[in-house]
Amino acid sequence: VADLEARLAKDENDHQARYDLALALNADGFKLEAAEALVTLMKRDREWNEDAARKKLLELFEAWGPADPATLKGRRLLSSILFS
Repeated sequence: VADLEARLAKDENDHQARYDLALALNADGFKLEAAEALVTLMKRDREWNEDAARKKLLELFEAWGPADPATLKGRRLLSSILFS
């Protein structure tokens, strides 16, 4: 995680680093932070890598379950950028 955060500190538009950071955060149990990283990626470039951030976010929501607090907050974050 630290290496990925360092890459983002150097270049906030390193979309692969942000995507990989989201996956690492999720693996470490930081679900909400993972969702936030993916939403941030979508804000910066919604179409990056064939919409990979949105697709991964939806996969995570499914894995976490509909009642998980990270899913609920993540869905609100996603809606805010899709419908703004």
